[in-house]
Amino acid sequence: MALKQGLYQKQLQKLSPQQIQLMKMLQLPTIELEKRIKEELEENPALDEGVEQQKDDFEDNAEDQQNDDFDIDISSYISDDETPSYKLRSNNYSNETDEKSIPLSGGSTFRETLKSQIDLRIKDENQLLIANQIIGNLDESGYLRREIFNIVDDLAFSQNIHASEEEVEYILTMIQSLEPSGVGARDLKECLLIQLRKKQTTFTIKTAEVIIEKYFDAFTKKHYKKIIDKLDIQTEDFKEAIDEIIKLNPKPGNSLIDTSKVVQHVIPDFIITDNNGELNLELNSRNEPQLKISNQYVEMLRGYEKSKKTKKDKEAILFVKQKIDAAAWFVDAIKQRRQTLLTTMQAIMNYQENFFISGDETDLKPMILKDIANIIKMDISTISRVANSKHVSTPFGTFLLKYFFSESLTTQSGEEVSTREVKSILQEIINQENKSKPLTDEKLMNMLKDKGYNIARRTIAKYREQLNIPVARLRKQLL
Repeated sequence: MALKQGLYQKQLQKLSPQQIQLMKMLQLPTIELEKRIKEELEENPALDEGVEQQKDDFEDNAEDQQNDDFDIDISSYISDDETPSYKLRSNNYSNETDEKSIPLSGGSTFRETLKSQIDLRIKDENQLLIANQIIGNLDESGYLRREIFNIVDDLAFSQNIHASEEEVEYILTMIQSLEPSGVGARDLKECLLIQLRKKQTTFTIKTAEVIIEKYFDAFTKKHYKKIIDKLDIQTEDFKEAIDEIIKLNPKPGNSLIDTSKVVQHVIPDFIITDNNGELNLELNSRNEPQLKISNQYVEMLRGYEKSKKTKKDKEAILFVKQKIDAAAWFVDAIKQRRQTLLTTMQAIMNYQENFFISGDETDLKPMILKDIANIIKMDISTISRVANSKHVSTPFGTFLLKYFFSESLTTQSGEEVSTREVKSILQEIINQENKSKPLTDEKLMNMLKDKGYNIARRTIAKYREQLNIPVARLRKQLL
């Protein structure tokens, strides 16, 4: 078949720059929106802070009703033959460009803290390089996951240092003596033993050390009776040893990592208040500046109308026009975002009115994205973007917007209830169980069936995992 070349017409759906900008705006929570506005104010000189002036303020007389600041006609200045139309449109964002974020500085990192300690203990240059190599191989929890012989090879290839495994082991023991206690361990067992051996030796500490060293597997599986029989000790002594073990930190590196992280406070995007049973909704925009088109740029564009047009003037007109258009699009996107957020949240508030009045999780109705989309006549993807990373402040606390969305479950009476209600009841049953004899998933299933919730055992296991509740064997405690 011969190849042919020709012209064809076809219709395509393509998002405009304004639509792309609006979609990105909808996804941003309040704190990120504030950063985005600041970035736009810095990048676009035609965008200014302040209350937008009325149209009449820019009109020279009452007859000139068509002269809008945001849409000044410059077609008479520039011939279509000289300037292609695409140069008159502003598209600040490509499809692959994500929103920029402002970098924030934190404190000393986990590894920097360890290096500052080891620098005071080791003076030999080669030993210090070995120590830094080991510290560099520690994971975020403070564990050394790389084998000693691999570190020896790394030192030979990258640092040209020929060290024996015994020398690396010796440096590792020095790192294990650093703070926080337990850092540099190769597994959980070694981590706990390092911490116990740093404590003052007592009968309880010695018992805890023996439990971890000799009966670690039985301890992790909570086979307490077996350990008590093997050690031939009293139950009270065993409980005291277990209490000491529980106090230990299984991830010592996290204590240093958390101190170097920037604390991100949750700023709610919506605020719901209860005024004697009447719910009031407002958008949290107190830190969001008012935006308008810069008067200086509008007057600048008008000034070119009265002057003679040179080639440089045409370039200046293009620049000013692009900046004004971009500013107008941004202001319009902010307004549309505000309206869409309020409309969506109003629908959610009305749908879950009983919960916002009582604060009882069992009052939550089954609700999916499609339910809200049908109410406000918007696309499901728009509702998803609004619900993404947004928080709402209520009289009963601050919640993620996604918290209010849940699937439905039919009870034995035929009533549809939210899966959150079932999880709440499941959590309550487990909280009240006998900790020495925890309830199995099958027993939990039977108890929920007695309450009218027809639910399978595998579903119980799924909900339990979603609630971060371990299996019955791992919930067992000594009373």
